[in-house]
Amino acid sequence: MKKPELLVTPTSVEDIAPLIDVGATAVIIGEEKYALRLAGDFSRKEVEEATTIAHEKGAKVYVAMNALFHNETLPLLPDYIQFLDRTGVDAIVFGDPAVLMNVREHAPKMKLHWNTETTATNWYTANYWGRKGAARAVLARELNMDSIIEIKEEAEVEIEVQVHGMTCMFQSKRMLVGNYMAFQGKDLEVQGRSKDRSLILHDPERDAKYPIWEDENGTHIMSPKDMCIIDELDEMLDAGIDSFKIDGILKDFDYIKKMTALYRQAIDLYTEDPEVYNRKKDELLDEVKSVQPANRDLDTGFFFKETVY
Repeated sequence: MKKPELLVTPTSVEDIAPLIDVGATAVIIGEEKYALRLAGDFSRKEVEEATTIAHEKGAKVYVAMNALFHNETLPLLPDYIQFLDRTGVDAIVFGDPAVLMNVREHAPKMKLHWNTETTATNWYTANYWGRKGAARAVLARELNMDSIIEIKEEAEVEIEVQVHGMTCMFQSKRMLVGNYMAFQGKDLEVQGRSKDRSLILHDPERDAKYPIWEDENGTHIMSPKDMCIIDELDEMLDAGIDSFKIDGILKDFDYIKKMTALYRQAIDLYTEDPEVYNRKKDELLDEVKSVQPANRDLDTGFFFKETVY
């Protein structure tokens, strides 16, 4: 049985080696100017350092360029893409066709992963982008397990699925919270500060708390719970899903490291002996729960919902 890639999101260059040591086989990094909702903001120098470290340890480096680009940003794309090509990163993650077109012109050998976060909901669309040049489709988080398996069966490209972490529920290019505070005559000191951890939207009716922050890409509102399916990986492993992603946004390094080690253990157990995995998967889930922050409950996302949305 083929083992899937275990893709994680480091918060800094210093995270790279320890995460690979505990089982990560790929990392996704990037610069906030070009990417959405990164666990850490990596300068060009840090991208170079991260790539060197990862490649020395046999892991891959993907750089996110999946921001919502407006006209004024387009002139910046060729130089950044050429820089990534010279650095030797393993793939660029994109959503906007402007990135694809610039890669074709300025780095034609660069591997591309298509990720729009929400619209990768069927195999036909995944294959469309595959025929345009993408080697991988990153599936929407709102898909159930049956849909994921069916897409993999029909896909002509690699398939990546998030298996752990919070997900984005809403994004606007506007600074909504800052604008609201200004309207109220208040000074929001955190406006524009990336991934501030103190802002929460509270829904008292459902007792749900939604992390929210503002950065160069606008306003982001995240899910009130963290997705976790460490005890439900078997169908996707059987189907041959190519990459499992742990999203560590708004989490510290220790948390990401522990989750990486636990998912590494789960993947290895199942691929080596499914019966052992089935006996131990409840223990693995208990270990995840023991590490999980008290203010963040776990759920299985959309994996087992009858409806897609």
